[in-house]
Amino acid sequence: MMGISGFEPTFLVGLGAVRKEHGPGLAALAGRRLTGFAIVCFAEDGDWFADCPVVLDFDGVQAEICHWKLDELSIGWNSIDMTAAISGWEWFELTPAWSSADERLEPFVGQELREVALLEWRPSGHDLADGSVAVEFVFDAGRFHISNALDENSIDLGDAHPEFVRHRLDFGAQPDQVASG
Repeated sequence: MMGISGFEPTFLVGLGAVRKEHGPGLAALAGRRLTGFAIVCFAEDGDWFADCPVVLDFDGVQAEICHWKLDELSIGWNSIDMTAAISGWEWFELTPAWSSADERLEPFVGQELREVALLEWRPSGHDLADGSVAVEFVFDAGRFHISNALDENSIDLGDAHPEFVRHRLDFGAQPDQVASG
């Protein structure tokens, strides 16, 4: 999908589905260091192509987060090959390529992950994003979350919007319970 080698997303809808499928794997990341990340940018201007997955490497465990449509979230594990060129975009005027440059994520590299939470959008009034799920990563020096920006990813620093309901994940999971594919 999207010409990204190894990227075969399984999009889920709703907190229950995401927690059931990925809660233990996300929780098991606690205590690991963020050793790297990758996003897709356009080679010509360096702009982020937010439709593509955000890849976070925690001491060799790769979490691949991608939002789609208004409420769908895919979390993959160790499947994307970032050494392979992104293909199939020859018709497009810009060239997507992997990048490890992002001023929002760079300060977290090398830090130990303290906590992971799922954030559920529950606005006071109904809107199209109602029930969408974001993933929050908490470090000593701060936090960021990857959320749905209505059919693409958004990376936001600091506390989440107050209309997100925060669901802390159980840290009883062992590192070997992280999904591998």
